Amino acid sequence: MKAKFFSTVGVCLIAATAVMCGAAAQDDNRGDDHHPHYIHTQTPIKHLVVIFNENRSFDHYFATYPNAANPTGSIPFTAKPHTPKVNNLANANLLTNNPNLNPANGTGATNPFRLDRTQANTRSQNHAYTPEQQAVDNGKEDLFPKFTGRGTAGGVGAFGTNGQVMGYFDGNTVTAFWNYAQNFAMSDNSWTDTFGPSTPGALEVISGQTNGAQNIVGTTSSIADGQGGLTLIGDTDPAYDSCSSTTSQVLMTSKNIGDLLNAEHISWGSFMGGFDLTLKNTNGTTNCARSTFSSNVNGTIVDYIPHHAWFQYYKSTANPTHARPSSINAIGHTYVPGSKTLDPANHGYDLEDFYAAVKAGNFPAVSYIKMPAYQDGHPGNSDPLDEQAGNVELINFLQKQKEWGETAVIVTYDDSDGWYDHQYLAPTSASYDPTADQVNGPGQCGLGIGKQTQPKGLNGQPVNGRCGPGTRIPFLVISPFAKKNFVSHTRISQASVVRFIEDNWLHGQRLGGGSFDDSVESIADLFDFDHGHDHDGDDRQDKLFLDPTAGTVIVSPSDDHHHH
Repeated sequence: MKAKFFSTVGVCLIAATAVMCGAAAQDDNRGDDHHPHYIHTQTPIKHLVVIFNENRSFDHYFATYPNAANPTGSIPFTAKPHTPKVNNLANANLLTNNPNLNPANGTGATNPFRLDRTQANTRSQNHAYTPEQQAVDNGKEDLFPKFTGRGTAGGVGAFGTNGQVMGYFDGNTVTAFWNYAQNFAMSDNSWTDTFGPSTPGALEVISGQTNGAQNIVGTTSSIADGQGGLTLIGDTDPAYDSCSSTTSQVLMTSKNIGDLLNAEHISWGSFMGGFDLTLKNTNGTTNCARSTFSSNVNGTIVDYIPHHAWFQYYKSTANPTHARPSSINAIGHTYVPGSKTLDPANHGYDLEDFYAAVKAGNFPAVSYIKMPAYQDGHPGNSDPLDEQAGNVELINFLQKQKEWGETAVIVTYDDSDGWYDHQYLAPTSASYDPTADQVNGPGQCGLGIGKQTQPKGLNGQPVNGRCGPGTRIPFLVISPFAKKNFVSHTRISQASVVRFIEDNWLHGQRLGGGSFDDSVESIADLFDFDHGHDHDGDDRQDKLFLDPTAGTVIVSPSDDHHHH
């Protein structure tokens, strides 16, 4: 049965305009990327789609999973029988008598509290590298309101104080994500590789690395790594991007997963809402100022955020002018199809280009997706309802494609936004910057003897600024091969996404230079490649169509083949 996924012998394939047969495909010197279906992969997955959302902690979305409050008037959520337990606030008995009901938190001192759909639009909490470490308070996890909490002016109760950081949503609001967890696989032990905000997370999920930063314009949110270099710990726009800040820009000098995929002629792309500067939105905005009005956050939000633009930070994978691909058939590819000419887009595209390419039968092997900012989940410019709508629309679309039977979607996050999460992990990646690092005391992230546990940087020497793991974040796998209604407890991180791509397509190559891809655990536990796929022709059980607004099930998959 498996042979059909792996055999390329005797298969002729048409890749864009070039016809390649047998061994000739491997030796084609024009640089055409091979068709994803016929590339040898370690698993049956030929297409990976990584939806990288913004700023939510695990407990913030799954504190009481799978039990929602279901008050009158809410969109009800009922869990399937035999839903596995997760490590959350309810199961840890931390909904009451919580350590954050702590006088040190002042007016923000509070137990966790439920947020409903009318409260979807919250403040963004403080999610900088150092305050997140201070909230952890040497493992007591009891100073979130003091160090990361922010409140909504005029809000009622804890919602109007720094105690807002203790709020959590349940299945009556983050309904789609709870439904995906019920029908596919989820991790309750997934972490950011380091503390801090968006840009470090965006770099980790493609490179496992935040060391090797270079200031190009002005100073950046980096700290001295102790070896004469810099480690990025905060948000700074990518160098040379035509939409970046004119006062502060950074360049990263490590390798990223795009470099490894290019070397093996495997198609991939970065697809970001707002990236195509030639489009005009319905409200008349264009160029870097393309924007969308959201009634949920009651504001007009610029679509493209440069400091989220992962591949723009590296000379090898940047598209600084947002140049357009030469054709729809070129999307995902390094070269103009059938030629030796480099495609101008260099793997950097708009989210609209992803839809267009997949519809045209040109579905890249690896796709990183960033929603337009109003749908990216980041509090302040987005919210769980807009986030859910964008995610569900895309996942519904993917499930209708003929390639769905060999596709996996990962939904995960860049950082926690500073939202409360109860789980502490002692640092495995130490850092001893005298002011920035505070997890285990002043200047202390990690209690290794000397600097034993400091991770190596790009130059092979131990460096500061990579304190982690940082914060616990949601991680879902939606695929015909995802275990059903399954929760993995294996500790994974953002760099585990890099590792999966390397293991599946690149024979386990690693980036080197101190990337976390080499030390993280695999996400393999979330999959069942022996029983994951339904081969009898009725593939409804592999699909879950949800209502983008309500998050509720439209077509229910069969309840067969559950893993308890």
